[in-house]
Amino acid sequence: MLVAGCDDDAALPLLDPSADAQDARSDSTRAHDALTDASTDRTTADVPTDDTLRFIVMGDVGTGEAAQREVAIVVRDLCAAEGCDLVILLGDNIYNSGVDGVDDAQWQTKFEMPYADIDLPFYAVLGNHDYGGTLVLIDTPGLGNEWNRGPIEVQYSEHSAKWTMPATHYTFSVGPVGFVMIDTNSLLWDNTDNGDQYEWYAGAVAELRATAGVRWIFAAGHHPYLSNGRHGNAGNYEGLDIGGTIIPNPIPILNGANVQRFFENTLCGTVDFYMAGHDHTRQWLNEPDALCGTEMIVSGAGAKTTGFVDRGNTTLYQDDTTPGFLYVIVEGDTMIGRFVDQHGVTNFEHMVTR
Repeated sequence: MLVAGCDDDAALPLLDPSADAQDARSDSTRAHDALTDASTDRTTADVPTDDTLRFIVMGDVGTGEAAQREVAIVVRDLCAAEGCDLVILLGDNIYNSGVDGVDDAQWQTKFEMPYADIDLPFYAVLGNHDYGGTLVLIDTPGLGNEWNRGPIEVQYSEHSAKWTMPATHYTFSVGPVGFVMIDTNSLLWDNTDNGDQYEWYAGAVAELRATAGVRWIFAAGHHPYLSNGRHGNAGNYEGLDIGGTIIPNPIPILNGANVQRFFENTLCGTVDFYMAGHDHTRQWLNEPDALCGTEMIVSGAGAKTTGFVDRGNTTLYQDDTTPGFLYVIVEGDTMIGRFVDQHGVTNFEHMVTR
């Protein structure tokens, strides 16, 4: 259900950005359609069972640099060995200021080429860098307030065989898992150009819970509710990083108070997991019942890392030294999450049972 609201070290060839390549989506069965269409001709091993789903979660990936490709190779090899059904991207998909159009060359260098040999649907949410914007006085990109830029990533869904973003916020379900994909950057700015997420959210979650076979609900967004990273906790997000020095937010709305309000009034306790990026670290927050009633995970190290700051949050695991991702296995009433680094090493594994 979708609801809108190889050699490791081998160099990848430059993908053809011509009309033929851009039309790949219409010339072949889209990967996400194949996941949900029972009539698709696929082997049993390719299709998630009714009670099993395996997927990758990573954010802040779109640099086009070496670490992004190194993480992609590990994802490719892990999925080949253990199986994957899809990838979740947690925003900041294209650094530093999103894209100018569906034919922007950055689609090739920062998405299609790094992930060329991962034949899976990529379901993405939007981050502040995807929405562009620059604080002119100090020339800092990623302010997140060029509202025409986010919808370009929605449009690109019709020009890629794997990129999947039907709206700036949306839901979908595969097997036992329903996903709520949130546009936290619009929440941050209190922007409703693409709809009121407060009005949308409760009905979206209710529809997923009513979907046959769905046992788990995962929400995904770019901004964290709680984080020990440089950006920190919603309602108290740090200011700007100027040469390694953090200065207070020159724009008060950027402290994340609107994101905090959305969580505490709307999201907390309604889903099993919330997964975010924004901070370029990997964290599994502790004591979900005391925090929010929802398990909190940060997986924003898909291409780079930044250091921790003491925010007072306890974690089951946290790392700010090595790029990597989260690998999730859902089997019936059990969820297993593994943090894997850019070298293919499993750094942490945790099980949650319903």
